Amino acid sequence: METGTSHDAGQTAGQPAERATGPSEPTADEPVWIGLPPGLLRMRRLLLMVWLGLLAIGTGLLLGLLVGPGWAAFALVPSALLLGGWSMLGRNWRSWRYAERADDLLISRGVLWREETVVPYGRMQLVEVTSGPVERYFGLASVQLHTAAAATDACIPGLDPAEAERLRDRLTELGEARSAGL
Repeated sequence: METGTSHDAGQTAGQPAERATGPSEPTADEPVWIGLPPGLLRMRRLLLMVWLGLLAIGTGLLLGLLVGPGWAAFALVPSALLLGGWSMLGRNWRSWRYAERADDLLISRGVLWREETVVPYGRMQLVEVTSGPVERYFGLASVQLHTAAAATDACIPGLDPAEAERLRDRLTELGEARSAGL
């Protein structure tokens, strides 16, 4: 039996219809956030496994040879740290993101303590792209931003080298355009 009112598909009685711009679609005022590539997470997890694996082997051997075989069980402690660190690295990696806006760059990070850095383009003095040997092996680079105030220096780690260079060039161009009016 129809009552004369119609509901959208998926809408239940008593709930208002969603507007055209729902919570998943960014509006004109909201920044478009870009997350870090998964290569950074792979690199960090591999480093965690290597260092804690070496620590577990060293602990087991040293305690087993010097104190006694029963003490070698303490080599399980780094293994437990590996399990906890694995999930913490994933949460930390998901928390990093950045957004380019008209007048500034936003960098957001942090799991327990959320930190959002706003770097105005006109205040940028130097934009560097760095890549150490481990980062190069995984095909990653970091963008380091230096401003007039040391407290607002910021870094975006683990980017694809092409994206890091594009971001460096864009930020340098926008910084020069904004500072020309000072």
